[in-house]
Amino acid sequence: MRVSRRSAVDPFIVMDVMEAAAEAEAEGESIIHMEAGQPGAPAPAPARAALAAAMAEGRPLGYTLAPGLPKLRARIAGLYDEWYGIDLDPGRVIVTAGSTGAFLLAFTALFDAGARVALGEPGYPSYRQILSALDLAPVGLRTGPEGRYQPEPRHLDAGLDGLIVASPGNPSGTMLGRDRLAALIEACRARDIAFISDEIYHGIQHDGRAVSALEISDEVYVINSFSKYFCMTGWRVGWMVVPKDHVRVVERLAQNLFICPPHASQVAALAAFEGRGELEANLATYARNRRLMLEGLPRAGFTRFAPPDGAFYVYADVSGITDDSAALAAEMLEEARVAVTPGLDFDPARGHRMLRFSYAADTPHVAEGLRRLRDWAARRGLSAAG
Repeated sequence: MRVSRRSAVDPFIVMDVMEAAAEAEAEGESIIHMEAGQPGAPAPAPARAALAAAMAEGRPLGYTLAPGLPKLRARIAGLYDEWYGIDLDPGRVIVTAGSTGAFLLAFTALFDAGARVALGEPGYPSYRQILSALDLAPVGLRTGPEGRYQPEPRHLDAGLDGLIVASPGNPSGTMLGRDRLAALIEACRARDIAFISDEIYHGIQHDGRAVSALEISDEVYVINSFSKYFCMTGWRVGWMVVPKDHVRVVERLAQNLFICPPHASQVAALAAFEGRGELEANLATYARNRRLMLEGLPRAGFTRFAPPDGAFYVYADVSGITDDSAALAAEMLEEARVAVTPGLDFDPARGHRMLRFSYAADTPHVAEGLRRLRDWAARRGLSAAG
């Protein structure tokens, strides 16, 4: 049976690492998970209770409007007032089947086949793969620690049609301040480049707060999700905010591509806002874990990284240890029983020299992972200086 050229996307390597870790666990091994951006806490109690109540009542959970439940759209709009002081029209909010659904809608709404869409490298790998599957051309922008792994206006050229930026970023956890973000948005406006802001890690920051692109311009697409701050990865519910004159464009696409977001997940997402106490407690856990990582990774020989501003990742340069991060990650899983992600997921050109460590789990889990890594490094003869 024939397959399309567009289907020839790369695997999501972190999923392969998770599978290998699961196989080891099935054989009775104890694995410390530092590979996936999966919060260790469950969805907030009010979210779980709301869905349980809806199920117990026998409430029909059928089709909703394609842009989502009106009450949920209004509540999401209220979050922009709470976090950024923005009076956002709920009509501009589109609820989606996870942030991935939002990327599909955004890329389809904004770009024709063959369009060139830029993304920072290192960056979230699915941007590149979704663009390719839609017959769009991903353009990697090589960033480095000197710019805290974030794109800059000097990286842009006149032949680009779009730019997607994540702040806090994955895998680096670094953020763009208001001035740098504004400079990027203005550079895109001047070159007629569509600007997409991935704000999925907003709410998880360690010093100050993340800046939303909507604080700077309404002529942007903003994408977010209940996966990270709200700890609802498997519920697959996200959202996007689009310019007013794009709402109907995106709505038509959503009607045909997805019908609507999952009703059950929307019920839970609406109630998740009532669990803010739990969610803020999670931030204290991430802060403790970050401190442990910044202290513990150098003791295991991993010294070269930009300290993260937000999210829950450390992206480490391991070129002093190996030029094959995939082999090193496999070795760490086999010998230390710690699962981490090779950088090839995030940067095809330089990722063979990088590893991403996630500290999204509970603190005892992270502490045990760092202990295992120190012991492994000692056996391997790695010094604390790398």
